[in-house]
Amino acid sequence: MRKYWHIVNIGIQNTLVYRANYLFRGVLTLVPLVAILFLWEAVYASRTAGGTVAGYDLAKMISYYLAVMVVDSLTAVTDDDWQIAADIKDGNISQFLLKPMDYMAYRVCLFGAGRLVYFAVALFPMALFILYERHFIYVPVHGATWVWFGFSLVLTAMLQFLISYTLALLAFWLLEISTLIFIVFAFENLAGGHLFPLDILPPWLAQILNLTPFPYQLFFPVSIYLEQVGGTALWRGMAMQIFWVCAAFVLARWTWRRGIRHYEAVGG
Repeated sequence: MRKYWHIVNIGIQNTLVYRANYLFRGVLTLVPLVAILFLWEAVYASRTAGGTVAGYDLAKMISYYLAVMVVDSLTAVTDDDWQIAADIKDGNISQFLLKPMDYMAYRVCLFGAGRLVYFAVALFPMALFILYERHFIYVPVHGATWVWFGFSLVLTAMLQFLISYTLALLAFWLLEISTLIFIVFAFENLAGGHLFPLDILPPWLAQILNLTPFPYQLFFPVSIYLEQVGGTALWRGMAMQIFWVCAAFVLARWTWRRGIRHYEAVGG
């Protein structure tokens, strides 16, 4: 394990070079968030006093988007899939075939280092924004909620990485994977809860989406934090999230083995 800790250390040092870019990215992500919050404030202002939308009052709706911002900063994949595809296309992956190092574990270490640095740099603007919206922040009542939220957060990061990792491995067969990445990213935005809580969808559509991995990439951990799920629904959701993480892991390993058989490196 010592070599992987060394990779994490190198990943943190390399990522710190782009700390200014991360700071600007963290600030710019607040711009669409402000527009969304203004939109929902206008929606609730047009309703009767005390009105709710799918069980969300204004405070909980704003808390939802603030939680989305934090969860996304901790778990979202940024450039990892492009770097993996570049390693394959440029032949850089050959070096990992000759070393006692697992490529997936190597990429996990870099992913974790990148998320750690990004969150640390973006924490300042996010904290200021959350402080500004402090009157609307929802704090979980039950202590166990924090435990389940933390566990689901780890699973969310794993699921995000594994899906991106598997898509990037398609570079073994395809010269360009950007189209597939953008298509999956669009589905994640719509079906993952980035743009709106999935609770506001018709029940039959929400039930179908709950059978896919997308809600467990963002919406489910946020729902745990807001205590929108509990009891049987919580256990069922955790089981589905664990299932999709395991399925994504098996698919990633299978794609890697098939890709290595197809891989050819020519030259020195």
